Amino acid sequence: MDEMMLKMPVFFIGHGSPENALLDNAYTRTLENIGKTLTPKAILVISGHWLTNGTYVNTAEKPETIYDFYGFPEKMYKIKYPAPGAKSYAEELIRLLPDIKADDMHGLDHGTWTVLLHMFPKAVIPVFQMSIDYDKPMKYHYGLARKLKFLRDKGVLIIASGNIVHNLQMYFGKKDNSPYDWAIKFDEWVKEKLTKKDHESLIDYQKAGKSAELSVPEPSHYIPLIYALGATDKDEKITFIYEEVTSSMSMMSFRIG
Repeated sequence: MDEMMLKMPVFFIGHGSPENALLDNAYTRTLENIGKTLTPKAILVISGHWLTNGTYVNTAEKPETIYDFYGFPEKMYKIKYPAPGAKSYAEELIRLLPDIKADDMHGLDHGTWTVLLHMFPKAVIPVFQMSIDYDKPMKYHYGLARKLKFLRDKGVLIIASGNIVHNLQMYFGKKDNSPYDWAIKFDEWVKEKLTKKDHESLIDYQKAGKSAELSVPEPSHYIPLIYALGATDKDEKITFIYEEVTSSMSMMSFRIG
């Protein structure tokens, strides 16, 4: 078989609340339907919940399910996503990219398993995560993502998991779920730049002004977006698979390729 036939797309998934793991709604059904169309050999996830000094990939053969949240229903803490690790792919990245180091302790955080639970509920596809070096600028993350593209030709599905608008302080300070005007404004700005393939503006998102400042008070959940862009080419088709802004949280999700 021609190896190019195996080429996988890249997804940016707005993962939102961990409780989505328990819900049956338009968002979770979208993830389920997408998963049915894909047969990756392995899955690499860059999640806004693994922040490190330096960049690491998980080399665990059986990564644990991490409950990196609190205050949720008890049954949330009983969910398991027992996918095998993807050690060979992780070690290949370490061998080829000297910036990346091994970590055999980190499991699958909720930015990963709450999404995969719906996309690939059988948990049989090998999964590994790559951390985000939180001290590095956006251009560094974009450049590193460019070096991940070869994985797609090997049948590795790349999922960047975060949220374009993610302001928890404003979220919990609001009495209802109606979206803030600034959240809608920034979400629409990002969609416009994505549609125009304007990666440069998305890297320099702070130039979007006050709406960017409020939507991205700190960049952990925005950085995965940069990885999704860097791991693709500008001539690839982008498809928006889910769009919703609730309070100060955007669930926008899209596919490239």
